[in-house]
Amino acid sequence: MPNRLADETSPYLLQHKDNPVDWYPWGEEALGRALEEDKPMLVSIGYSACHWCHVMEHESFEDPGTAAFMNDNFVCIKIDREERPDVDAIYMEACQAMTGHGGWPLNAFVTPEQIPFYAGTYFPPEPRHGMPHWRKVLEAVSEAWATRRDEIRAGGARIAERLQGGALLEPSNDPMDARVLSECVTALRGSYDRVNGGFGGAPKFPPASTIEFLLRRHETEMSTHTLRAMASGGIYDQIGGGFARYSVDARWLVPHFEKMLYDNALLARAYLHGWQVTGDELLREVCCETLDWALREMRAPEGGFYSALDADSEGVEGKFYVWTLDELRDALGEDAEAAIAYFGATQGGNFEGQNILVRGSDPPARLSEMKRRLYDVRSQRVWPGLDDKRLTAWNALMISALADAGAVLERPDYIEAAVSCAAFLTDELRDESGRLLRTYKDGRARLNAYLEDHAYLLEALLTLYEATFDPRWFAEARMIADAIIERFADEERGGFFETSSDHERLVARRKDLEDTPIPAANSSAAYGLLRLAALTAEHEYEKRAVGVLRLLHQIAARHPQAFAHLLQAMDFHFAAVKEVALVGEDTEALERIVRREFRPHLVLAGGDPDGVPLLADREPVDGRAAGYVCERFTCQRPVTEPDELAALLD
Repeated sequence: MPNRLADETSPYLLQHKDNPVDWYPWGEEALGRALEEDKPMLVSIGYSACHWCHVMEHESFEDPGTAAFMNDNFVCIKIDREERPDVDAIYMEACQAMTGHGGWPLNAFVTPEQIPFYAGTYFPPEPRHGMPHWRKVLEAVSEAWATRRDEIRAGGARIAERLQGGALLEPSNDPMDARVLSECVTALRGSYDRVNGGFGGAPKFPPASTIEFLLRRHETEMSTHTLRAMASGGIYDQIGGGFARYSVDARWLVPHFEKMLYDNALLARAYLHGWQVTGDELLREVCCETLDWALREMRAPEGGFYSALDADSEGVEGKFYVWTLDELRDALGEDAEAAIAYFGATQGGNFEGQNILVRGSDPPARLSEMKRRLYDVRSQRVWPGLDDKRLTAWNALMISALADAGAVLERPDYIEAAVSCAAFLTDELRDESGRLLRTYKDGRARLNAYLEDHAYLLEALLTLYEATFDPRWFAEARMIADAIIERFADEERGGFFETSSDHERLVARRKDLEDTPIPAANSSAAYGLLRLAALTAEHEYEKRAVGVLRLLHQIAARHPQAFAHLLQAMDFHFAAVKEVALVGEDTEALERIVRREFRPHLVLAGGDPDGVPLLADREPVDGRAAGYVCERFTCQRPVTEPDELAALLD
């Protein structure tokens, strides 16, 4: 019989609904049973595209004997980390403190009071490579609880305090100095891989936020080299577009094949900005191919975007994406040898006897046709599993990418997709009181939204407003910003909590601080509030953003790669931000001047002035569209010619 996961909407939880383990979702029923029976909880956390999560399920959670032991001795709870990042963050912190490492699957053993007392990641079904096997772990933990539960509980208060992590960080009263940003660029050079691009060694994750920070500091060597290296490697899908989650090697060759929506949204924007800075057409091409992939393979009928494509198909990691020489020849016929040479394919392959295709330096004349044919052939294979839930935060990242690229590249299809997605989030991802929700699947929106949902959406709505000049998105952005301050602010130390003031009580209320692998919610909130302050002259927005900067500016200076989105917010804060208002009937020529270059220290308003303070009292000049360039709402004389506007911006 199905267990208690059968009524959930998470694809990851539904994958486990037929396990013989009596899984509960996280909630009152499971927590109440643990307290009533004084039984420890096994909190097992993963996500649908996680390869080793699938492995552990097949090896252990589908085994009747192992499941019976788990059911007898624990209240077993299965969590999708993407739906419940709050719970995941608490027990990941514990795992890292206990073992020195983390990852998924994450398996934490927890008292009925939600205090973790043992945790680990993947455990094999039998001893392997020095790792204890899962049944032995279960038996040892069960024995410890039976014989030493008072001792286990004794340190609960101390552990609970530690689990608050960055929420205990005090703001610094030291003055913030813009020179630290140049020092961060220098520090990044110390970990930069001059041969392969990127930072550090294997495994390598795409450093989108770091690249964005470097581009804002006018650094092009590290940023452009890394963008080109990733685009040329196997981490980038040379046939269908889009990036895998990370590379297992230092050369960007062999990916961990899962494709995440958030990576591709962040990277598409980094490639767009790289193209704006350098004019390198490869970067523009990769931006468009990545967004086209998202529109083709990840867009849901209502306009939202799915979360991820699995690494596995037919139970084999990467099977969907790799090629033998015979497969290439069958697909391409007389074009095969040219394609084999260009894509770096060889008889022995570069991945378990098959080939991950890479980008060559001399493209054949019929490359586009070759890619189309290979895509058609590949589409006949068994596709990787699709995680079809829509997460507010990740959809917001895609709105930002589509709106930005649509405005810069004059792609109406990108703008339309961004508008459709924003309408979906702001209309459908709400509860009865109008508050934002986290996740949507099968017509159901559910779970309280977190700070990252609000913060990413704030940034996205501002970007969409700048791309469309539709005042709806500006008004929605202000509502989101006000909700962030009202429901997430830490009035004592500054910054924002991960969960809202009306969220369920957990063992710790934490703050999301590090920008890896995606921007931290506090960094995003700070950046969005600073942009909104520049459009409204509302000091409260700036004050709240500076509160985040005061919490983190010192640690960010020491660890720039871990706080690269925060550094972007700091860069914006220190800059002489230009506030540009475009008014009149036909502003397209003026808009092109603003958008043709990467201008990170600028906010833009136009169209209907209703509710947009930067547009208040701005008028066309002699009936002609005009541009006002301001700083701190003090404006220079309006200009009507594109060349005049360009001169004021440069």
